[in-house]
Amino acid sequence: MDLTPLNYFGGNFLVNKESPASPASAYLTDPDLHKNAFVMDGHIHMMSRQLLQGLDMGQRYPDGHVDLPRAVQGGLDAFFFSVYTPEPYYETRQEVKNTFRVVELALAQIEKNSKVIELACTASEIEEINRRGKMAAFLDLEGGFDLDGDLNLLRALYRLGLRSLQLTAHNETNGFIDSCYGKKLWGGLNEHGRSVVREMNRLGIVINVAHASDDAIIQAAETSHDPIIYSHGGFRGIVNNPRCISDECAKAIAAKGGVIGIQFGSSFNNPKYAQWVASKPKVKAIETSSPKETKLLSIKEIDLQVAIDLPFVHKEVIPDEYWMGVDQLARVIDYGIRLVGEDHVALGSDFDGGPPLPRQIRDVSDYPQMTLAMQELGYSDDRIRKILGLNWLRVIRQVTERN
Repeated sequence: MDLTPLNYFGGNFLVNKESPASPASAYLTDPDLHKNAFVMDGHIHMMSRQLLQGLDMGQRYPDGHVDLPRAVQGGLDAFFFSVYTPEPYYETRQEVKNTFRVVELALAQIEKNSKVIELACTASEIEEINRRGKMAAFLDLEGGFDLDGDLNLLRALYRLGLRSLQLTAHNETNGFIDSCYGKKLWGGLNEHGRSVVREMNRLGIVINVAHASDDAIIQAAETSHDPIIYSHGGFRGIVNNPRCISDECAKAIAAKGGVIGIQFGSSFNNPKYAQWVASKPKVKAIETSSPKETKLLSIKEIDLQVAIDLPFVHKEVIPDEYWMGVDQLARVIDYGIRLVGEDHVALGSDFDGGPPLPRQIRDVSDYPQMTLAMQELGYSDDRIRKILGLNWLRVIRQVTERN
């Protein structure tokens, strides 16, 4: 395929000379492609608002990015239904309690809204749920299920329907794997971390290495006999951020048959925005003559602390010159395809996880904008269908249905 150079930092671009496209010619492809395609997102935050604000995901909210009515409007057929255990729960070792209560609440909310959504544990179940005209929830955990990596707790979560799990404790290093931002204690994965990976393989749980260190990603790919995923992030070749995946790690995931999900935020995908943020003056911490006592909070106190920031959306106003459009996300997608191929790139929005979204996307109801952006790149319908969801479905099938 004849490809022209691409300006990933803004400006005009043309990708496939065999299928040149412009906004006017994009609709010469299937104008109903988004409606007819299988659309699956690799990372959407759920249950934090339902747990801490008492909301029902079946109701349309006036704020935030996600609820079921808006997901239906956005044309989603399935998504990694990501429940979240953030860092404040770790200090007093409340991560296990929080994980199990958000998983239980997820199951209750899915059951309550069963006319619209059902739990799926395999690719075949996702397809069957879609045939009945409903969305499929593929249960995923972001944050530590247990900082020690207790395999019995992992097995219990599997019994509850969890089929995807992030290895790190969000941005923190835990007892078995180094994170991208935390202390590097293990040189990647320690031996117990390899045991966790092997047990996830045995059970049929998708291994998610988002937020992991470079060494940990490479070692997880080497240890796993199944494909692994990087559910949401950007490429370090676009924005030099430790949370963005390096080219080497992306190639290791692709070589294993895995998939890299593109997050929708400027922080990981827009160099202009990243440079603007980096240029802003840093607020210095006030020094005190004596160290403060750290109060260990109860889980109720932690809940109140976490709830202050709900919904988890970007609240800062972005000047126009630093606010990207979906065309910049399309450039990032194309960078990934040139790097690892069209079978290994997908979408992982991180809705309700705080990303500064592109100007055309207010929330999940605007998902068709991503399809339009890829059509305007000149991509074939088959390629777009892979990125919209078929790549996720393939990995889920390989992990959950190999027997």
